[in-house]
Amino acid sequence: MALKTLSTFLSPLSLPKSKFPQHFLTTKPGLILCDFSRSQQSRLPAAESEGTGAAAPSPGEKFLERQQSFEAAKLIFKENKKRKIKKVNAVKPSRNVASCYGCGAPLHTSDAVAPGYVDPETYALKKKHRQLRTVLCRRCQLLSHGEMITAVGGHGGYPGGKLFVTAEELRQKLSHLRHEKALIVKLVDIVDFNGSFLSRVRDLAGSNPIILVVTKVDLLPRDTDLNCVGDWVVEATTRKKLNVLTVHLTSSKSLVGVTGVISEIQKEKKGRDVYILGSANVGKSAFINALLKTMAINDPVAASAQRYKPIQSAVPGTTLGPIQIDAFLGGGKLYDTPGVHLHHRQSAVVQSEDLPSLAPRSRLRGLSFPRSLVSADNVEQGASIVKGLNGFSIFWGGLVRIDVLKVLPETSLTFYGPKGIHIHTVPTEQADEFYQKELGVLLTPPSGGENVESWKGLESERKLQIKFEDVERPACDIAISGLGWFTVEPVGRSPKISQPKPVESTGELILVVRVPKPVEIFVRPPIPVGKAGAEWYQYAELTEKEEEMRPKWYF
Repeated sequence: MALKTLSTFLSPLSLPKSKFPQHFLTTKPGLILCDFSRSQQSRLPAAESEGTGAAAPSPGEKFLERQQSFEAAKLIFKENKKRKIKKVNAVKPSRNVASCYGCGAPLHTSDAVAPGYVDPETYALKKKHRQLRTVLCRRCQLLSHGEMITAVGGHGGYPGGKLFVTAEELRQKLSHLRHEKALIVKLVDIVDFNGSFLSRVRDLAGSNPIILVVTKVDLLPRDTDLNCVGDWVVEATTRKKLNVLTVHLTSSKSLVGVTGVISEIQKEKKGRDVYILGSANVGKSAFINALLKTMAINDPVAASAQRYKPIQSAVPGTTLGPIQIDAFLGGGKLYDTPGVHLHHRQSAVVQSEDLPSLAPRSRLRGLSFPRSLVSADNVEQGASIVKGLNGFSIFWGGLVRIDVLKVLPETSLTFYGPKGIHIHTVPTEQADEFYQKELGVLLTPPSGGENVESWKGLESERKLQIKFEDVERPACDIAISGLGWFTVEPVGRSPKISQPKPVESTGELILVVRVPKPVEIFVRPPIPVGKAGAEWYQYAELTEKEEEMRPKWYF
């Protein structure tokens, strides 16, 4: 007796029409396993009967038919599995393409102004000796000498200059991470904590474990208690509902906290690749250089990797592709990755010439307004003449305008940001005229005639109502994405007055903050900086279970 083919078992025509809807017959063929009761089997058409007596199939033939069905099903499942694996690996960047070790851009000899360009003679010589991975492209050489060359455009990119890659394309180069087993080291800039945090980092990292590294703590004001700052960072991370292994406060310049990060990486790496992830210009390349410098003391592999380390630059978007670094003895690679470009930061709206002015280069110093609250003529009588901020507007360069609609007489605004961006105060009724007249002159950035003409102004406006409940501590911080923050705090009693005037401790403050349209404004609990921060900061009271679940922080 001839064996039945696989199509006989897969054909839906052999099943009763009353039991299978019509739309099932239009779907793609697949293996359908059905379990019929005895009453259902008895109603099968007579033409499909296997026969009786001598015509009935033998037990061996039945066994062979079942085996053929199972083998066919295995082939189908295997093909589907191959198709899924191929789709996942398609987005993973190729490791075989020779790239610039400074920025990760693929090497070429066609366009002299494009990232990755190498002189044809140099390219040919290095290729002949199989040394292309030791080549630094022309753009990186210019960046290392202080040139400001942007290359990223699109949503989150930068205006001005020639653009060779979009922010979306750089983001796509990181999309393979969620499908790999890796250890993620996520960097956050303490000066721009909210703007550089990457709240949706799980979209890139998937379920991979994350170590949170806070950079540039050396820029915080003098006498800042890092114990308070570490607790504040953990609280902020918990509020953002991001699960991390540990939190580390570091400085790539002074190497503070870097040793603790190395120990945590060695503990959690477990043979996996390590990816340094963060927003653009958060300090990834500088952190990797600090990492290699510290590891090189005891690790010859890291010492060798220092020869070809990523380039550092003030230009956001310096790194344009994943850079593989052989930094570990026990397996696994270290990768510098392109920064995630965010459209809501100030760096996305200013021209390339003004980008360096957004990056603080020295320790922050709080600048408070109003500056003078006590009249020298009346100090002897103990009387104070308070020059409140009500009815005034404060300009933070040409990037931020703050209109004070209602504050308590003893309220002060203290600004923390780049020293090159100056602050000016004028009456609100004169603010519009002052801005139009002084934009590009006193109010910079934007700077330069062409940049001022193309400037769209402060189109985004947000009205903030703030509750002032405790005179002993600041009410809140108002952070400007990509720039810095200012603290709303009470002035308190002046030490120059023998009989201080009572300070009003509660009330509502109303401010209107204006910024360029894509830039975001964050209202957050005040960060405890300076000597005074350690005095007013209060640690959260936690249960044993909460303390156990809370990530630990180190510096």
